[in-house]
Amino acid sequence: MSNIFDVPIPLPTQEQFDDLIPDQGVKIERIVSTGQTTPKGEWYDQDRDEWVIVVQGDAKLEYENGQIETLQQGDHRLIPAHKKHRVAHTSTDPPCIWLAVHGQLTSK
Repeated sequence: MSNIFDVPIPLPTQEQFDDLIPDQGVKIERIVSTGQTTPKGEWYDQDRDEWVIVVQGDAKLEYENGQIETLQQGDHRLIPAHKKHRVAHTSTDPPCIWLAVHGQLTSK
């Protein structure tokens, strides 16, 4: 893949994760979502901070405290390590394309 907007045809039935910069303390990946969500009752509880931006489409993030954030194209969020969250929605048309940066991005 040499273009962030290149998506597989046909679209995958599961999220696709592409490492753009391999993990050497910081990892940058592209995620292509086509309607996938985190199963109800399951939460990401990551050891590292995660910064995400929606490059195409839209998505909703839900936090353990019940807060829901809608992300449109161009919106980004910094999710601190161990802030429990889940993906509550991703668009299908167009597919949701995310960029995610994982690492120590906030001061501890």
